[in-house]
Amino acid sequence: MDYRIEHDSMGEIKVPANKYWGAQTQRSLENFQIGTEKMPREIIHAFGILKLACAKANHQIKPEKMTFEKLCAIETVCQEIINGKLNNHFPLAVWQTGSGTQSNMNANEVISGRGNEIAKKKLLHPNDDVNMSQSSNDTFPTAMHISAALSITKNLFPAVKNLINAFKKLEKENEGIVKSGRTHLQDATPISFSQEISGWRSSLEIDLSMIGKALSPVKALTIGATAVGTGLNAPKGFDKLVCDKISSITGIEFSPMENKFHGLSSKSELVFLHGALKSLASDLMKIANDIRWLSSGPRCGLGEITIPENEPGSSIMPGKVNPTQCEALTMVCVQVMANDQAIGMCASQGNFQLNVYMPVCIHALLQSVRLLSDACASFTKNCVVGIKAKREKMHANLHNSLMLATALNPYIGYENAARVVHLAHENNVSLKEACLSLGYLTEDEFDKYFKPEEMI
Repeated sequence: MDYRIEHDSMGEIKVPANKYWGAQTQRSLENFQIGTEKMPREIIHAFGILKLACAKANHQIKPEKMTFEKLCAIETVCQEIINGKLNNHFPLAVWQTGSGTQSNMNANEVISGRGNEIAKKKLLHPNDDVNMSQSSNDTFPTAMHISAALSITKNLFPAVKNLINAFKKLEKENEGIVKSGRTHLQDATPISFSQEISGWRSSLEIDLSMIGKALSPVKALTIGATAVGTGLNAPKGFDKLVCDKISSITGIEFSPMENKFHGLSSKSELVFLHGALKSLASDLMKIANDIRWLSSGPRCGLGEITIPENEPGSSIMPGKVNPTQCEALTMVCVQVMANDQAIGMCASQGNFQLNVYMPVCIHALLQSVRLLSDACASFTKNCVVGIKAKREKMHANLHNSLMLATALNPYIGYENAARVVHLAHENNVSLKEACLSLGYLTEDEFDKYFKPEEMI
């Protein structure tokens, strides 16, 4: 491999000749060979947006330093980063300095290196030009918030909305089907299948609303805080101008963090946001489990619904088909719940003017968003849209349920109704037979009061 010599404040170092990064990126690459987890692409994308916004703000405030020529070069490279064309020039591990400094310098060096190549001269310096009016301490948390807001808005919201719409369609298709309800995994009073589906749908709608509310504080950015929150070396109004530029680029309204000392040292906004993601994961876990229980069988389970048969389920049992989409979704939910613990721990580790657990914090959050988005899309496409009710099975289970005796409470009393249930269960007879044998109601009275389909 061909190399070139780059230098930084610590001296010279070899860098691959075909890469745009510089000395600080190379040192990080060599010093942190830990795991396979790389800085998320969403963060790299966010850095492209942020560096472009900062260059535009600097050009507007101090054009003598951020010249139009420099701005044009930076803008060209940042657009390439935003479009994903330079992803292989961002090689750093999540497991690096806790401030994300090395990833900020990775962005500065790539923009500088590629920009100089475009300009065909030494036009840009990574610190003096690309990092002008900034610090790693305020750029990395700003990129964290940008990436979280973008990934949730662009990916998660559409995926969950599509799942909600699939349940709405399923509700309409199954109106009028009455089945046995279940509480404590035991038979309960009747419910319509569309009512059951509406519970799933409503849970997701509420989760979506909560995520939207939790996303609002994340749209406040720490840019302009520089090293410790005082804004040293950042011109007046820089923070507001950068936020305006980011809003224009992304279509999402961002604003400056009101207290930047909080912004650098606390990650409470991300804890709050991920808590809402965990709520979504909890409901998705419940929904997936309901669906796989209801589809259990085909002969020895509940068997009240069928789900699509996507692939063989066993290497030894011929013809077996498993609820694999439900299993994949529930595994995603477990990972999201684990990520929530990690993010809470990260946020608790702010010391004085900086939190130094930021890379793993945003890695966990973006993984949750990515997994939930993909899993919801897969679950919708490969499971939910193909759910079919087994009406005969639902009808049989409904009329075999002893909890239908609840309808008799107003006419014979709770204790007498309980005696009817016990007699029917012990002697394997119907509720009607038990009630008549105990003399609590006549046949005509029983038929008048006992109408399971009207109990919903």
